[in-house]
Amino acid sequence: SGCRWDVEFSVNCSFTGISTIPEDTSQTAITADFSYNNIKTFTCADGRSEEWMLKHLNLSNNLISELSLTTCRNLPVLETLNLDGNAIRTLALDVPTPAHGSQTYGKVHRLLPALKVLSVERNNLNRVPKGLGRLQSLQTVRLSSNGIGQIDASDFQNCSQLKDIHLQNNKITKIHPDTFRDLNKLQVVVDLRENALATPLPQILISLNFFRLEVGLSNNAW
Repeated sequence: SGCRWDVEFSVNCSFTGISTIPEDTSQTAITADFSYNNIKTFTCADGRSEEWMLKHLNLSNNLISELSLTTCRNLPVLETLNLDGNAIRTLALDVPTPAHGSQTYGKVHRLLPALKVLSVERNNLNRVPKGLGRLQSLQTVRLSSNGIGQIDASDFQNCSQLKDIHLQNNKITKIHPDTFRDLNKLQVVVDLRENALATPLPQILISLNFFRLEVGLSNNAW
């Protein structure tokens, strides 16, 4: 496949022209770089019983348009996922509630339990992916340079570990006043530069009375 390995269990398949993840990719790899290729789909190989040891996965600058992470139960230690520079319109994180009486009723599946950084910049999202709260360890979410038009109250619900939110260069015109209210660990930046906000957000900002909080609001419509 033209991929390159090193002794520290990393695989580098960037700029190799591949359209799928090579089947011979070792499950002991800690870092995998599949950037700058022609990959259109990515599945987490849910049918495999073996757990992958990946901590860092780079799928940036490919051709992925839709992606579901709901089956990623074989990546228990993944910490960073880079999906920048694709064509993602839909990123599925939430799972429909099983019907009463079904075999999975009442079961809670932990989705990517170690994931700390999710980056989906320069894609075609028109809303914040639903289900971010299922990523229980998520600390940084990067959604810059998409087509997101508004931020709803539930978009970051249950994201109790979030520290950084990057939303610059979208089309945001409206943010619900309670959007960031319960994010008690939010402390570094809420970046809303280069959006379409026409009205200042004093009530939201007053409620964000957290230590070291930085808010970027330049280059908006006001």
